[in-house]
Amino acid sequence: MKLLIDVLVEPAALAALQASGEHEIDLIAPPVEHARPLDPARLARADVLFCSIPPTNFSDLNQLRWLQLASTGYTQLFGLELPARGIRATNARGCFDVPIAEWNIAMMVNLARDTRQLIRNQDAAIWDRSAVFQREIRGLTVGLWGYGGIGRETARLARQLGLRVHVQTRAGIGPRHDVYGVPGTGDPDGLLPDRVFRAGEEIEFLRDLDFLILALPLTKASEGLIGERELRALPPRAFVLNPARGPIIQQAALLRALREKWISGAALDTHYHYPMPPEHPLWKFPNVIFTPHIAGSSLSPNFTRRLWEIFSLNLTRFAAGEPLLNELTPAQLAGA
Repeated sequence: MKLLIDVLVEPAALAALQASGEHEIDLIAPPVEHARPLDPARLARADVLFCSIPPTNFSDLNQLRWLQLASTGYTQLFGLELPARGIRATNARGCFDVPIAEWNIAMMVNLARDTRQLIRNQDAAIWDRSAVFQREIRGLTVGLWGYGGIGRETARLARQLGLRVHVQTRAGIGPRHDVYGVPGTGDPDGLLPDRVFRAGEEIEFLRDLDFLILALPLTKASEGLIGERELRALPPRAFVLNPARGPIIQQAALLRALREKWISGAALDTHYHYPMPPEHPLWKFPNVIFTPHIAGSSLSPNFTRRLWEIFSLNLTRFAAGEPLLNELTPAQLAGA
């Protein structure tokens, strides 16, 4: 097979592929993470494309059978009519489960202990040993809206720290085995949550949470999913964490919730603008931890190794006619 590779190379994984002698490997150098045309002659014979963003002249890939994305998000594939062309697609789910789950745990601890105020006190040389800075998260309830890899690894860590774990999904949870995961992480059998809520039970799910963590992708169905109704359903003690995508929460409703104290605060790693303008009010709230989409990214130290592990595992599966890890369904590729 001809492999067209347009991602940052992981030397050990590439060397193993080359040593196998089983494939023709065409490396695009330098790889980039934006759309641009590629030489049609290089595209014409490719059986497999490994990339972040497909080339603008995607139609020249007339022999393509499988596309491996270097990202978890897959909106860049919308409109390419992959199922109609018989092209399978897989994404990078699982690469970010560990770092984003660790961000979730860190943010819960920092919000509960009001670390932002402690740092301001340090900067101002203020000695304040108030009880508000000494709260524990053990025994509290975290709600995960979505239960993919990030949700499952967050649940595993949260249970180790003594939190109750509630999950909101469309149709319940179960085993999840044809998806990449770092060995020893997550909840592949779907056994960890204390309670599982399904479609129609959202308000009941929200009603008794100490932390709400969004762990679902941005789709047509999830955009604007969290609005005034949902934020008001949370108890005033609750914190909202969004490492998923900014527009899942309606911006105006979030600003009101923070200003009017419907909730205790938030930790936000995904946003409404990139970069967020300095005058945006979310920068200023004393009860908001605001990070610049770094919970998990292609700069994460283990990202490239894990990405190439997915590609290598899938290449073996593809050649053998076996199910692929992280395969996207026709409905997903249509934006459902």
